[in-house]
Amino acid sequence: RENIEAADFLRQTNHLIFSYFPGALSIAEESTSWPMVSAPTYLGGLGFNLKWNMGWMHDMLDYFEMDPWFRQFHQNNITFSMWYNHSENFMLALSHDEVVHGKSNIIGKMPGDEWQKLANMRCLYAYMFTHPGKKTLFMGMEFAQWSEWNVWSDLEWHLLQYPAHQQMSQFLTDLNYVYRHEPALYTQDFEEPGFEWIDCTDSRHSVVSFIRRDKHSDDCVIVVCNYTPQPHSHYRIGVPEHGFYHELFNSDARKYGGSNMGNLGGKWADEWSIHNRKFSLDICIPPLGVSIFKLDRNRTAAAYEWRDNNAIEGT
Repeated sequence: RENIEAADFLRQTNHLIFSYFPGALSIAEESTSWPMVSAPTYLGGLGFNLKWNMGWMHDMLDYFEMDPWFRQFHQNNITFSMWYNHSENFMLALSHDEVVHGKSNIIGKMPGDEWQKLANMRCLYAYMFTHPGKKTLFMGMEFAQWSEWNVWSDLEWHLLQYPAHQQMSQFLTDLNYVYRHEPALYTQDFEEPGFEWIDCTDSRHSVVSFIRRDKHSDDCVIVVCNYTPQPHSHYRIGVPEHGFYHELFNSDARKYGGSNMGNLGGKWADEWSIHNRKFSLDICIPPLGVSIFKLDRNRTAAAYEWRDNNAIEGT
């Protein structure tokens, strides 16, 4: 079945590209399980920098197109990508192929009324940006264009006069800011220590939680995703350390058009064991929302110092 000559051609092409232009990017749109697509040519790979994760894209869109009640029976759609994530250098792509030929644009794929459609979009994008792998969106997705992409017409920029589309644009702006300023979200995309599940088994609530770790420091971020419109005011997750966890980002914030449920800036960890961890957070999970937390080491150290300075002898 294999075209060996074509594989050799790609291998030689990538070798020459990087010989002349070391800073170039060569990305494969590849939907089969051909091995070592993003491995170096000197190891026998095809030499691409990245490979589109087509499986992740189809799993995500299939999952988010469902009525949220049915998602409890399809938790594997959300978690399966991590089984093979480290086999290639993956790029998470929501491409033009998914918004043409009668497939509808992203917002049209989402179930529910307009509020739920937009909340589902924010939830999808936030999970995408916190999941290992590089990211790409197709134009128009960043402000929730309703119509499909048409090569013969412009994007629907006029939609940005409406608050809902302004809020989606602001959401992507802020999400990109968090991504760029938190190395834990990108420095170990292709290495196993960069990702760790906290809990991926809560299918009854359609909730997953995980840790992303920085390669060059002890910093990490905690991500909690709720894929249903049902909020949870007291949801407990295990965390790696004691201290104050600042809520860096909440996809359900009012400025994005959400219901504004959150954690008032952050939560202190309790010495309450869960998920095989000594410490845990009792958090509020917003509906169709993604929350990102990070241990605030300065505030934690200041609290310990105050406690030690104000300790009463004998107590």
